[in-house]
Amino acid sequence: MHPTNPAKPTLERGLGPWQATALNIANMVGIGPFITIPAFIATMNGPQAMIGWVAAAVLVLCDGLVWSELGAAMPGSGGTYHFLREIFGRYRWGRIMPFLFIWQFLVSGALEMASGYVGALQYLEYAFPGIADFASRYSVPGGTKWIAAASVLIVTVLLCRRITSIGWMGLVLCTGTLITVAIVILAGLTHFNPTLLRPPPGAFVLDQKFATGLGGAMLIAIYDYLGYYNICHLGDEVRQPERTIPRAVITSVIVVALIYLTMNVSIIAVVPWQEAMESKNIAALFMERLCGRTTAVVFTGFILWTSIACMFAATLGYSRIPYAAAKRGDFFPVFAYLHPTGHYPLVSLLAFGFLTAAFCFLDLGTIISAAVCVRIGIQFIGQIVGLHLLRSTRPDVKLPFRMWLYPLPSLIALGGWLYVLATADRKVLLISLLVLVSGIFVFVLWTIFARPPRSSASSVVIS
Repeated sequence: MHPTNPAKPTLERGLGPWQATALNIANMVGIGPFITIPAFIATMNGPQAMIGWVAAAVLVLCDGLVWSELGAAMPGSGGTYHFLREIFGRYRWGRIMPFLFIWQFLVSGALEMASGYVGALQYLEYAFPGIADFASRYSVPGGTKWIAAASVLIVTVLLCRRITSIGWMGLVLCTGTLITVAIVILAGLTHFNPTLLRPPPGAFVLDQKFATGLGGAMLIAIYDYLGYYNICHLGDEVRQPERTIPRAVITSVIVVALIYLTMNVSIIAVVPWQEAMESKNIAALFMERLCGRTTAVVFTGFILWTSIACMFAATLGYSRIPYAAAKRGDFFPVFAYLHPTGHYPLVSLLAFGFLTAAFCFLDLGTIISAAVCVRIGIQFIGQIVGLHLLRSTRPDVKLPFRMWLYPLPSLIALGGWLYVLATADRKVLLISLLVLVSGIFVFVLWTIFARPPRSSASSVVIS
C-alpha cells in the first residue's frame, strides 16, 4: 500500500485532475515569461535563443516523467522531501537528504516566488509611474519593493483556508491566466512580422560562447517552466493520485511548452529583439506598440492577475513541504503546526511568506538564477538517483505509472541539469554552495543538540 501518516488532524483530500492540472498551469505560466523574455534574448543576443525554450521543454518533460513515476508510487505531502525520505531514509547516511532538501527549498522556493512579485512590480510601475517617482523623491529604503513585500503577505492570508475552496480558486485564477496569454498570442499572430525573427550573422557558430549562451537561455526557460511538479507537493490532498499526478504533470508540461513557444515567438515578431532585450516590461511594450498606452495600461491588470495566480499556486504547494517534514520528525517541529479548524500548515505558510517578502528586496536577475541553481543538486539530481535506486533495490514497491523508455528520459534530464550547472554564473553557484554547506552544518548541530532520536515506528515502509 502507499505510505500513509496516521497523525491527526490530516489535510483534506479533494483535488481532482482538472484542479490539479489548473494549479500546475497557474504555477508554471504566471508572470515568468513576461519578465524573462528580455534577459532570455540577451543570453544569446538574438531570437536564436528560442532553441533554449525547446531544449528546456525537453528537459522538463523528461524530468516530469521522473516526478510522475515517484508521485504515483509514493503520493504524499512534501513532494521531493517525501520521495527522498522513503528512498534514502532507510540508510544511516541518507537521513540528511530530506533535511537538506527542506533547507535549500526554503531558500529556492522563496526566491522563485519573490521573483514573481518583483517582476509584477515592474508592470505596476509602468501603469502607475508616479509610484516609482514618489519612492525616488523621498528616498524610500528599498524603493517600491515594499509594495511587492506587502503583496506577499496578502496572498499568504488568502491561502489561510481549506483546501477544497482553494482548489476552485485555483481554477478561477488559472482561467484568468490563460485569458491573458491568449490575448498576447492572438494579438501577436495577427500582427506577425516574420522578418523580425531573423537571427544575426554568426548566431549558430558552435563555440564556447554559444554553449554558455544556450545554458543561460535554458536556465531562464527552466525558471519559467518551474511548477510542473507542483501537484506532487499536495499528494495527500489528491484524489486517485496514481492517475491524477502523472496526468497533471505531463499535461501541464505539454500545454505550457506550446503556450510559451507560441507566445514568445508572437512577441518577438512584433517588437524587434534588439529593443525587446532592453525592456523591463516587454508585454506592456508589446501591447502599447499594437494598441497604444491606454490599452497597455489596462492589459497590465491581466498580467498582475497572472502573477497572483502563479504565486497563489506556488505558495500553496510549497507550504506543504516543511510541514510534511516536521510532522515526521525530519525538520524543526514548529513547522508541523496545523491550523485546528482550517487544517492548513500555518507556520510553514507564514515562514514562506516572510522569507519571500524579504527576498523581494534582492536583484531580479540574481533571484531568478539562484532560484533554479540552488535546487538542482538535492532536488532534481537527487530524485533521479533516487528513482534508479528505488527501481533496483525495492522490488516490493508498486509502480502504477512507469516512465516511458526507461531509463533514457531520466538520463537526458540528468545530463540537462549538469549542463545548466556547468554554464551557470559563478556567483549563483557560490550561493548554491553556501546554502548546501550551511544546511549540512545546521543538520549536524540539530542532530547533536536538539533532534530527538527517530523511533522505528516513525519510518514508513512501502509495500
